[in-house]
Amino acid sequence: MLGQDSNDNVNESKILDYIKESPGSHLRRIKKELGFSMGTIQYHLRKLEKEEKITSSRNGIHKCFFVTGIFGDNEKAIIKYFNQDTPRKIILFIVQQGQPTQTDIAQELGITSPTISWNLNRLTSSKIITEIKDGRYKRYTLDSSIDPLVLTKLLKSYYPSLWNKWSDKLAEIYLSLSFDAENKEKN
Repeated sequence: MLGQDSNDNVNESKILDYIKESPGSHLRRIKKELGFSMGTIQYHLRKLEKEEKITSSRNGIHKCFFVTGIFGDNEKAIIKYFNQDTPRKIILFIVQQGQPTQTDIAQELGITSPTISWNLNRLTSSKIITEIKDGRYKRYTLDSSIDPLVLTKLLKSYYPSLWNKWSDKLAEIYLSLSFDAENKEKN
């Protein structure tokens, strides 16, 4: 039985390390990446949650896992959506463009309007983005509760390939936002 306990500790440690490195991962992704059986993954995730070493949060049909005490609710929400291709592209496009319309987003990303609409509704209800009425148009912007520096930190730490691609663009955007904020304070 001692060998089984040792093996359990090794498996548990591998799962916990994976979640530290890839926060917001869901069950099947963890299973695929680590190559453990579904039962082994489920057992250890339940055990780690019971021991309060990890927490979970729903994102649609997926239950996403995070190491306890590292991320706030906003950060968890951002990470959950960054782990999905379409929402991630939408968020980054909104950051890049400032206040695009749904049509702008659909045309730029080459995704159908219903898919964009569905994702925008999810992102709005999660308070990642905010909808602004502009005459007959709806424009979208990063929610005021989302600190752009936190977004940058998450990109840099957990999405290095995206960070490399976006760092120059983000620097320009944040400088522009900072300049706009200074001008508003002066007026």
